[in-house]
Amino acid sequence: MLRALGMINETVGRIVSVLAIVFAAIIVYDVILRYVFNAPTRWAFDVTKQMFGFYFILLGGYALRHQAHVRVDLLTETLRPSARRWVDAAGYVLFFFPFAWVFLTRTYAFAATSWSQGETTYGSVQLPVYPLKTAMCVAAALLLLQGIIEFFKLILNKPDDLYDS
Repeated sequence: MLRALGMINETVGRIVSVLAIVFAAIIVYDVILRYVFNAPTRWAFDVTKQMFGFYFILLGGYALRHQAHVRVDLLTETLRPSARRWVDAAGYVLFFFPFAWVFLTRTYAFAATSWSQGETTYGSVQLPVYPLKTAMCVAAALLLLQGIIEFFKLILNKPDDLYDS
């Protein structure tokens, strides 16, 4: 079950990582138009800024799945593996889950308000903002889901290579 749930973040991460190629292509397109043809676009900056927002926020669960977040393990590196597991599990309970819950509930309210107002950007091109704010809520849910998976891997003593088999 942990492996199946973890595949959600793996799939989202792989799909979202394609956005990096798309927004790089838009930037190159805009640079060529701006400096070669002296005809900059009005929309490229706003679109790439929103795409980067999707890219950055939606990869949080994927990064947690692959242990790519910054860790300060000055204290735990000297512990035995079993003690380190329990300290990490306590860290999830004391810090991660409260943060993830607040992140989820606040971004849900943030997205709901944006949808109800039909919020748009204020730049030269008025793009809708509510999809990005909804993505923040989805990202919070994915991060919380991955945190639950990582917590159960710790307390059930499941290997870090759970996803490789």
